[in-house]
Amino acid sequence: MALAGLRVIELAGLAPAPFCGMILADFGAKVIRVDRTKVPMALDTQGRGKKSVAINLKTPEGVAVLRKLCVQSDVVLEPYRQGVMEKLGLGPQELMKENPRLIYARLTGYGQKGSYASLAGHDINYLAMSGLLSRLGRSGETPCAPLNLLADFAGGGLTCALGIVLALLERTKSGKGQVIDASMVEGAAYLGSFAWKSRRIGMWERPRGENMLDSGAPFYDTYQTSDGKYMAVGAIEPQFYRQLLKGLELDGEELPSQMSFSDWPQLKRTFSDRFASRTQAEWSAVFDGTDACVTPVLSFDQVSSHPHNQERASFIRDASGEESPAPAPLLSRTPAEPCLAPDPAIGEHTAEVLREFGFTAADVAKMHAAGIVECNGVKAKL
Repeated sequence: MALAGLRVIELAGLAPAPFCGMILADFGAKVIRVDRTKVPMALDTQGRGKKSVAINLKTPEGVAVLRKLCVQSDVVLEPYRQGVMEKLGLGPQELMKENPRLIYARLTGYGQKGSYASLAGHDINYLAMSGLLSRLGRSGETPCAPLNLLADFAGGGLTCALGIVLALLERTKSGKGQVIDASMVEGAAYLGSFAWKSRRIGMWERPRGENMLDSGAPFYDTYQTSDGKYMAVGAIEPQFYRQLLKGLELDGEELPSQMSFSDWPQLKRTFSDRFASRTQAEWSAVFDGTDACVTPVLSFDQVSSHPHNQERASFIRDASGEESPAPAPLLSRTPAEPCLAPDPAIGEHTAEVLREFGFTAADVAKMHAAGIVECNGVKAKL
């Protein structure tokens, strides 16, 4: 796999950092999640392929253990607020003195400097601060965040993974590591570069929810079918729009012009009435194989059984039968090989990992007895 041989220390967190760690693990990195002790269960639902070490960082001995893991690794992935790691003596300045090749990725909402750097927040706050949230939502309604996908996962976890890979590539030339300051505000804003840069060609001149790509256009929206499901329509180009009308059995000569903004509400009503006349399956049969850019809105229960997704094996099941998306993108020579074993329990691999980093079985047993580390699970045998 592309990242085979790399060691990553992931400090346990929520959502963005675990996703970043899972990406690295899917593509071959050995990702070791450092959990807190005395925690009943892991909140990381993206622990695929990771190993868990439970360390009590409230003790000097626990901090020393973590230091040893970090300086013997390629990447440290840290999701804490500004200054937390420095208080432990584990900031990048300290660790990189011992390991100049270390890549230290810091994934936070507001970044490592600035007046908001130490403040709490969540995806919706970061999205708001990026400017993107102001553009999301239907006409006449309040701005609406699309789950917590844009800032947490796209602007956060995925962008941080990109930064790590870039730093690893640069290290092959310089031999040096570096610090990655991944701000979810900036990551989300960067993700929205198209929206920013396409303003100059007039794509966003109208209010929120009244433009071509934000649910304003009748040919770029979703429509309910007779069975309560939905179809997605993205027929922007004229040739695709003509195929949309053909599939809907509508005469373009009798309708307003496609780009007549004032007639868009009327066209929406016409399309709504037509889509409501058949089931999702019936409309799928009409539009499959055409360039009308009309597709069913698949539920989680439907998505893996769709023929296209089946043909590409786009979704996988783990050993417990839980379904999730397969890693992307597909690499021709070194594809990802996602682990199908259950996600790790907290401390499941403490003994195994610590021995790999040079601790003896006696060391581990002594630390376990003193509450410095926890060794849990059937695999965690001293």
